[in-house]
Amino acid sequence: MGVNLAKKGSAEERDLVHKLWDRNFAAMRAPASGGATKVPLPDVIAGNGKIYLAIEVKTTTKDKIYIDFPQIDALCEFANIFGAIPYIGVKFKYTKWLFLSPENTERTKSNNYKIEKNFALEKGLEIDEITGIDRQMKF
Repeated sequence: MGVNLAKKGSAEERDLVHKLWDRNFAAMRAPASGGATKVPLPDVIAGNGKIYLAIEVKTTTKDKIYIDFPQIDALCEFANIFGAIPYIGVKFKYTKWLFLSPENTERTKSNNYKIEKNFALEKGLEIDEITGIDRQMKF
């Protein structure tokens, strides 16, 4: 069962990489993300010479996603060194990709991150917003 989840995750990451390429961003999946290395790597990195993105990808069929804070700390650390904007890219069943900035994400009592589907739909940015294609920002 774990293999299927990993396959599904990598399929979603590939989908996101293709969508970024479609928007003229060079994009790639980081091969050793998810704790396979001691170096803090996000799942996807992308850039177009003006905007650089570091994205931790989370997909679920449920209405909530929980993420351990060290994963997001590593995302922010990488983004800071690389000069990228850190995002948590979430895909709930039947939604398009939504992107949340770590500092705008709800925290649990144990300091982990919690993203609920309705919160993501309300506050999340769409891919055209994070890639600068659609300049309209949500406030």
